[in-house]
Amino acid sequence: MEKPKRAGDSPIAVTLEAGKRYAWCTCGLSEKQPFCDGKHKGSEFSPHVFVAEKEETKYFCACKATKNGPFCDGSHK
Repeated sequence: MEKPKRAGDSPIAVTLEAGKRYAWCTCGLSEKQPFCDGKHKGSEFSPHVFVAEKEETKYFCACKATKNGPFCDGSHK
């Protein structure tokens, strides 16, 4: 099993829009962190896709070690 690339050492704050679809990068290779830009192609990774339920600011994992993806759970510490 491949391990994702660590894309950062701290969470990335994002203001989500209610009803909007998001694709969180799980491989760590995307140049548009924390979101997928397709760099995972050819690997075993695929983005974590979800629709935001409400407008709110959430903190996305950049270290890719979270157990609560796509959101930071402090695993980077």
